[in-house]
This record gives sequence, structure tokens and C-alpha cells, in this order.
Amino acid sequence: EVQLVESGGGLVQAGGSLRLSCAGSGFTFNDYAIGWFRQAPGKGREVVSCISSDEITFYTDSVKGRFTISSDNAKNTVYLQMNSLKPEDTAVYSCAASPTWGPQCLSGGADVYDYWGQGTQVTVSS
Repeated sequence: EVQLVESGGGLVQAGGSLRLSCAGSGFTFNDYAIGWFRQAPGKGREVVSCISSDEITFYTDSVKGRFTISSDNAKNTVYLQMNSLKPEDTAVYSCAASPTWGPQCLSGGADVYDYWGQGTQVTVSS
């Protein structure tokens, strides 16, 4: 059974940091790009960052310089380090796995992802 499990969400003040984790199982983790998505109340889902199977990282403009994605393939886990958090970062964050290569993990959006986690809430207070 394929599983992606997120953890690390919570409540933090503006300017603070959180680290999200995405643990995968039931598929060949190293063969997939892993992306982080977020969905704020009343808004559509957007891709925040992704890391390709050859560990190239991509970020949407709004998080560049603040968020860092990394992977530990030995643990089948991808992390999203979020620094300098802003109230507009408040959302449910989900990770997903995609068989695509390179920047398609960012440009392709949700359509190129096969497997999804349940999500974790991140709330940034002002």
C-alpha cells in the first residue's frame, strides 16, 4: 500500500520556523519527485516546492529564500524547512509523489502527481 505521511505542522508566530516531514512507503521512493503543496482556506491548491529524483530542487517565487526542501533517501523522507514564516503561509500542506523528471515537478502542477498524503496544518499568527 502506497503511503505518504506528513508531520511537523503547527502554530507559529510570524517570523518563526517549522520543519515539515513527508515519509513515503509502498513505492520506490528514489524513483519519484516529491512535491509540497499548500491550500489556504478559500483558495486553490498550489505547489510550493519540489525535489526531483536526482535531488534538484525547485521553488515557487513566493517562498524562494525562505523555504528549503531536502531529502533523506535512506529514510524515504523529504523535508520542508520553512523560515521567516508569514501569515499568508497559513494553509494545509501536503506532500505528493510524481514520476516526472526535472522542473515538471513544479511546472506540471497537481496533475503530474500520482500519490498524495493527507496534509498537515500550518498556521502563522501575526
